[in-house]
Amino acid sequence: MKAYRTTLAEIKRRGGGSVDRARLRATTGAAIARQIAADPDTAPPLDRLGPPVPSVRTIRARLAMTQEVLARRLKVPVSTIRNWEQGRVRPDPAAIALLTVLDRDPATTLRLLAGSVRGK
Repeated sequence: MKAYRTTLAEIKRRGGGSVDRARLRATTGAAIARQIAADPDTAPPLDRLGPPVPSVRTIRARLAMTQEVLARRLKVPVSTIRNWEQGRVRPDPAAIALLTVLDRDPATTLRLLAGSVRGK
């Protein structure tokens, strides 16, 4: 659809810009739900999106680490870090939890991860 500038006067001259308030008030929640379900461009409800994912790139930059170093410290493949940063793959819930604690307390998180493989 092409966008163009117009004035309110032009919109009114063409018969647009009015709202059928009675029809608007009569619209039920069920009707709205049907319209949303029928529109493929409607975003999913926020509760279905899952928890927010901390920005891996921002965390990594703040820690002054390369993707390779962060991957080694988190004990994941470097391709995982790349995929998270580029938005190709959404981290699973456990990874989101790890990224969240890394974002909030990086020193403690990295210290604990460094000591997580004892006796092997």
